[in-house]
Amino acid sequence: MSLFTRSRQPSDTTGGGAEEDGAAPAPEEVTEAAPPSEAAPPPGAAPPSEAPSPSDDTLSPEAPPPSDGTPSPEAPPSSEAAPAAARPGRSGLRQRWPRTARGVTVGTTLLAGALVLFALLVPNRVERLAFDAFLRLPAEGILLAALLLALPPRPRRIAAVVSGVLLGLLTVLKLVDMGFYQTLARPFDLVLDWILLDDAADFVRESFGRGGQVLAVAGVIVLFVSLLVLMTLATVRLTGLMARHRPAAARTLLALGVVWITCVTLGVRITGVPVATRGTAEMLGNRVEQVRAGLRDARVFEEQAAVDAFARTPPDQLFTGLRGKDVLFTFIESYGRVAIDDPAMAEPIDAVLTEGTDRLRSAGFASRSGWLTSPVTGAGSWLAHSTFLSGLWIENQQRYRSLTTSDRMTLTSYFRKAGDWRTVGIVPGVRRAWPEGKFFGLDHIYDSEHLGYHGPYFSWTPVPDQFSLEAFERLEHGRKDRRPIMAEIILASSHNPWSPVARVIDWDDLGDGSVFHEIKKEGTDPKEVWKDPEKVRTEYRRAIEYSLRSLTEWVERYGDEDTVLVFLGDHQPVPTVTAGDTGKDVPVTIVARDEKVLERVEEWGWTDGLKPAPDAPRWGMDAFRDRFMTAFGPQGAPAAGAPASRERP
Repeated sequence: MSLFTRSRQPSDTTGGGAEEDGAAPAPEEVTEAAPPSEAAPPPGAAPPSEAPSPSDDTLSPEAPPPSDGTPSPEAPPSSEAAPAAARPGRSGLRQRWPRTARGVTVGTTLLAGALVLFALLVPNRVERLAFDAFLRLPAEGILLAALLLALPPRPRRIAAVVSGVLLGLLTVLKLVDMGFYQTLARPFDLVLDWILLDDAADFVRESFGRGGQVLAVAGVIVLFVSLLVLMTLATVRLTGLMARHRPAAARTLLALGVVWITCVTLGVRITGVPVATRGTAEMLGNRVEQVRAGLRDARVFEEQAAVDAFARTPPDQLFTGLRGKDVLFTFIESYGRVAIDDPAMAEPIDAVLTEGTDRLRSAGFASRSGWLTSPVTGAGSWLAHSTFLSGLWIENQQRYRSLTTSDRMTLTSYFRKAGDWRTVGIVPGVRRAWPEGKFFGLDHIYDSEHLGYHGPYFSWTPVPDQFSLEAFERLEHGRKDRRPIMAEIILASSHNPWSPVARVIDWDDLGDGSVFHEIKKEGTDPKEVWKDPEKVRTEYRRAIEYSLRSLTEWVERYGDEDTVLVFLGDHQPVPTVTAGDTGKDVPVTIVARDEKVLERVEEWGWTDGLKPAPDAPRWGMDAFRDRFMTAFGPQGAPAAGAPASRERP
């Protein structure tokens, strides 16, 4: 840190020193009396310019004769400062090794300038990090330097410190944005996303252990503090340099301003990147608007949540087309459109879907598939689940909290209101208290601790999908003399980081899950997989294949005439897998053996089979609830006041 602090220089007695920030006041500005040690010589004494040098062999008339124990005329009086070379500290080092000291000074100044330019020019997305991104001229830097140069000394120092802290915070925000773009394909929301930082720490712990979490959190804290301190020191150092060389600094800033305006006017580019940029100002402007929108969003959402076309529908008029059926809403974690459309994954995934379609058809089942647009991508499964079930667009934590503390009816709670279904949740990803389960209208919830699993975690995934489905059969679906079931089932094996991945085994061999200890040993190491994006994409594909096979085999094995399955992805995977695809579409499929069930959704225009066609209908995920309830209401007619389709682009 001390490298960024200019060392104190010896006093300048020649009249050419620096002022408060480095340049001394002009002689006419000196009004204070000189201290005694610097007072004018008494009458008769030689002026300083005429005083004999230490090398003179003669003594001044006023000098006492030398005697033992007294300093010689050549030696300075004890009150005089010792030569710099004889003094300890940085000043002495600068006298002994002037070139080295000069090199350190210049190098430190260059490093300070590089840090400030880095803060102003570094993009907030990893894919935009390139050498040409730093070959630009930031307008914000020119304006900031001009402001600092124009201020008086004391305000200048204060402004330099404040500017350094703000540049440090700006850099931290850009780095956080990089992480959010890599995970959620969007920037960090300064109003709504703070809770996700805690979720991120939990994810690291569950994926890489407590040690990994501690190292990650400690590294983030050290990086944050270091950026703030170093950026502040760098700004202060550069400000002092400009103040000491005010004329040259003013001319340089004027020239840079002219160059910037010229480059903007002519549209000058280097390798396609504009030389003149105001990207930081635009980014901060967008953040200000984002904050305003976040603050307004609570009121907007409250107005939207107040509209519910089915709020006054009598219980006996709900889901009349599904009476006596077991209705299963199943989410496959991170099952996005990329799994079907990406050329590197399309062939193996298509084979799994085609095989599943054929096997289910042989078992008497038919299926239809389409697309839904999720409110999130990369992560935030609970936001997608609540969007699907509530019929509201839940894209942030503020909306989720508002929803789960409201009296809004969800798809699952309407089944409970109808009175003919036992509503259950199979949620193996839940490891702690989940009070929201009551809001969603679930009579009973089976989390990771209540499925009877005694096998290992597969990285983040507490319970393999095949075991979760078998546990549902054992605990609920396979029971005798039961009521029809409406179940929300979360299949978590395809959750990031997709390593290691379980494999489908004989259903009779599942037991208590201990068999998965050996299967896990056969899998990959996530720390090795995540060193190579192609390996990540491969493991993701294998995880989706496992989830799809587990689900279709369960339906083939345990499904019957009264089984109605709706399964879908909750969101696209992280950008490492989507490889630049910014879409948020996920597949959705309905499976049933009863032909009357599929006749109710014929007008949806969905594709036959488990794989939706590229041009299959695409709805916003929030539109599904009302369309589903309308299709399976009395004679499939819309409820009074039911809203029109709310498809999202």
